[in-house]
Amino acid sequence: MDFVSPEDLPAPAGYSHLVITDPGARLVVISGQVGMAAEGTVAYGWEAQTRQTFTNLGIALAAVGATWADVVKLTYFVVSTTELPMIRRVRDEFIDVEHPPASSLVQVSGLFRPDVLIEIEATAATS
Repeated sequence: MDFVSPEDLPAPAGYSHLVITDPGARLVVISGQVGMAAEGTVAYGWEAQTRQTFTNLGIALAAVGATWADVVKLTYFVVSTTELPMIRRVRDEFIDVEHPPASSLVQVSGLFRPDVLIEIEATAATS
């Protein structure tokens, strides 16, 4: 895979502008995950929910034999952008910071439950 950020675009903050997958790569699309444990309890607060969300994405990746190194795109849905520095810090504990995936972040008025603060979708490409 190639991770590209052209100099003619604004410098990205921990993501790549483009990711080019290898020919024949298997595409893995992971539904939005939230900071909810398997038994249905939602973590309390931004950092705990963000960490559980990334943990859940890791569980989904492992279920198909993929790793964080295979992730080519993350899409974030957040109810506020005030915690963006913390979200990036937690994200960097999981992703390959040398080859960060492409990324989008959307602020929404709410998610499927009022206590859920963040949801993240992932796309991976594996050989």
